[in-house]
Amino acid sequence: MDFTIDQLMDLKGKRVLIVGGGQGNGEATAHVLATFGANVAILDLELDRAQHVAKDLEARGVSSYAISCDVLVEDQLVKAIEKVDTEFGPLDSMVCIIGMAGWAQITDMTTEIWDLDHQRNLRYFFWAAREFAKRVIARNGKANICALASIDGIRGSAVHASYGAAKAGLIHLAKTMAIEWSGRGIRVNVVAPGSIITPRIPEGTQASEANMNAHVPMVRRGTTTEIAKAVCFFISDLSSFVTGQVLAVDGGYTANGWPGMMESMSRIKVGGTMGVDE
Repeated sequence: MDFTIDQLMDLKGKRVLIVGGGQGNGEATAHVLATFGANVAILDLELDRAQHVAKDLEARGVSSYAISCDVLVEDQLVKAIEKVDTEFGPLDSMVCIIGMAGWAQITDMTTEIWDLDHQRNLRYFFWAAREFAKRVIARNGKANICALASIDGIRGSAVHASYGAAKAGLIHLAKTMAIEWSGRGIRVNVVAPGSIITPRIPEGTQASEANMNAHVPMVRRGTTTEIAKAVCFFISDLSSFVTGQVLAVDGGYTANGWPGMMESMSRIKVGGTMGVDE
């Protein structure tokens, strides 16, 4: 069977909205989408950032659109999605990138930290996906939704209780959306990044990077482009029979059931053994 790249990716001329597309994973996703010919709308809290990315995308020969809103305010977010879908054109896909974490031990965690983590990691996604789906269903269209969660939504993580709980909620919500909307032509999937080099979490010193990567089988942090490629898989025709799934892009971290195993195994000589107390 012969296929062209356009047939497999199915993104040329498609309209995609990236919620949180002004920097980091969102900006990288916008550029990878543009590489495959998608027209991309950028929604960001800061209009200047959205406009900067949109200008770069247009220089690559695709159409783009910049808009700003505060995703923590339901009315602003709903109106922004409506405006993009009307002025930029009927959307084929939406990617929800936004997510931030509060750091606190559970005994020190305030209700304010808990609520804020759920608002900026879970609640906005519910609002955005609900509005997007309503519009797609109303026109009997077909569409894709991809959201970024985190490996902290898959496994426990100290000082990330509220963030992890919100991301776990996002994963469960996305699975439920996939079930409810699959018959309406909407696929919903999730990318769960591990430790990724971003503007907010830049590359550190050699020592700090070595410490951070000690339990990652691939022994490095990921890049925003690697997250973007996973997103593109989910919103392209490459995943046409995939919905309700979570893809961990983490260098094998979540596959490493015993985090200390790599270090311990490195001490075993070929043909040797290791006791449980070693």
